[in-house]
Amino acid sequence: MSVTAPKGFRAAGVAAGIKASNALDVALVVNDGPDTTAAAVFTGNRIKAAPVLWSQQVLRAGIVRAVVLNSGGANACTGPAGFQDTHATAEHTAAVLSGRASRFPVGAGDVAVCSTGLIGERLPMAKLLSGVDAAARGLSRDGGAAAAKAIMTTDTVSKTAVHSGQGFTVGGMAKGAGMLAPGLATMLVVVTTDAVADASTLDGALRAATRQSFDRVDSDGCMSTNDTVLLMASGASGIEPTPEELTAAVTAVCRDLALQLVADAEGATKEIAIEVTGAASEDDAVEVGRSIARNNLVKTAFFGNDPNWGRILAAIGTTAAAFEPDEVDVAINGVWICKGGAAGEDRAKVDLADRSVTVSVDLHAGEAEATVWTNDLSMGYVHENSAYSS
Repeated sequence: MSVTAPKGFRAAGVAAGIKASNALDVALVVNDGPDTTAAAVFTGNRIKAAPVLWSQQVLRAGIVRAVVLNSGGANACTGPAGFQDTHATAEHTAAVLSGRASRFPVGAGDVAVCSTGLIGERLPMAKLLSGVDAAARGLSRDGGAAAAKAIMTTDTVSKTAVHSGQGFTVGGMAKGAGMLAPGLATMLVVVTTDAVADASTLDGALRAATRQSFDRVDSDGCMSTNDTVLLMASGASGIEPTPEELTAAVTAVCRDLALQLVADAEGATKEIAIEVTGAASEDDAVEVGRSIARNNLVKTAFFGNDPNWGRILAAIGTTAAAFEPDEVDVAINGVWICKGGAAGEDRAKVDLADRSVTVSVDLHAGEAEATVWTNDLSMGYVHENSAYSS
């Protein structure tokens, strides 16, 4: 049930004709309360799409009563007119919900907006607003699956997750298959919970969750202009978990969704977990993992089923992390083919037949650790992205 698994939420996904394929392309998620608290994190890209700029303003109040999302157009780099389109979308959504589909009045400032698709083109507003009307009519407790499908672009499957806490539930949906290397968010993600929590508690839980999940996904080193992770709480369960309990549940959902994003990365044939241990700090561990994840020579080696540990060691050496070069160990799928910065076990022992791959790096410089998730670089990725706008 995705975002509608927690009590107090309805959703819908409709085909508004924004996509030429006539696939689902407009989603609406509504919080029926009794609470409407919210928090969000956004892309670290300095070039931010109009929906991001709008939603950042909305989230200042810590309240979101609804979020409208569209695929088929990013509304990024569209200037003041594009921002006005986002504003008009929020105003229209608020009016529709206040008129027929909400249990309380909704203002434009209560509506977050998310868009995804090709950068640089205006949205077909007549189709989008008509889609909002249809989505509002179709809102239901069973609408989570359709909403998750409506936000897909190059995704091959929709992505949803649910986690049950002690008397409360967290649900989520995500989209993303490329441009997966953001700061604190990955593409479009909506997470819902029926827990009782104020905006500050939600913000702390979400930032802790994204730091351990979406911020550790580094598929292709490319950061989007539209990335948004939104967390909404309805309070409908009547249960107020501790901040630690809420953070654990939100993290479980975010981590599940993040791994689904990696699994569906464009053209990928390998899902790679880079586990860095023995680091002097967590930041060092993340820096080393991210350097390996973004190294095209490493990524193409995995596409060719080549356990080339020299490329991994070279990637580690480009970082500012604390370590001694002649103390670094590297394993692939449990075979320690590099010991003390030199050849270890026979690389022929490494089995790369499966899609799942684990790279283990021990820096022998401390006690900190972190995992970064990535994928290989394939001909399929190059082909899909070379023809994306055409």
